[in-house]
Amino acid sequence: MVETLQDKGVVVTGAGGGIGAALARRFAAAGARVVVNDLDAAKAKTVADEIGAVAVAGDASAVMAEVKEALSGTVDVYCANAGLGSGGSEAAPEEVWATAWDVNVMAHVRAAHALLPEWLERGSGRFVSTVSAAGLLTMIGAAPYSVTKHGAYAFAEWLSLTYRHRGIDVHAICPQGVRTDMLAATGTAGDLVLTPTAIEPDAVADALFAGMDENRFLILPHPEVAEYYRIRAAEPDKWLTGMNHIQQKWEAAER
Repeated sequence: MVETLQDKGVVVTGAGGGIGAALARRFAAAGARVVVNDLDAAKAKTVADEIGAVAVAGDASAVMAEVKEALSGTVDVYCANAGLGSGGSEAAPEEVWATAWDVNVMAHVRAAHALLPEWLERGSGRFVSTVSAAGLLTMIGAAPYSVTKHGAYAFAEWLSLTYRHRGIDVHAICPQGVRTDMLAATGTAGDLVLTPTAIEPDAVADALFAGMDENRFLILPHPEVAEYYRIRAAEPDKWLTGMNHIQQKWEAAER
């Protein structure tokens, strides 16, 4: 993988910290030319300066021209990592739902729309979507997050099945808890479900690079998610009952 990434142009969104920063570091260590994108300009610059990359601040959906310019016009790998961990129920304000949809799904759609014409013309390109195990399963107390992460996974899956015969590689990263600011913001629900098995961001980068070496679509930094996903598909009522027990446990703890 180190040889294949040498001098490749890589964009990582939401890379001012957490998983994004870990991905940016790994790609830079492999010899890639990396653009670190984040809404927080100072955080983006700190990571970029550390790894010899270029910082491009701003909304991931609005910086494609700038990141292409930083990479001399060629993006070989795009990591759609920026995301929102929006909590709440069906009663969450519509603005919360709309923002979660825009960041967690539509930013991926816009990036693919901008990149695919060139990728298809040359017959190569790699799209990495940081989804979450919530995109395969769900997360208590976070309807906007769970629903939009399902959308992000569905879009990555659609990209892969549509374009894999034309040289486009797609990976969906679906971790459970990762020790980041987003995990800290999940509160008691995260403490109950995610924190006990949380991993470091570097472990997510390790899982992605192993998956790229094996050309696997689904990247599971927590391998046990595969069994949960199997049960959800094969025995949905059993799975929903188990998740409801966790919901009740959380509600009791919140009283």
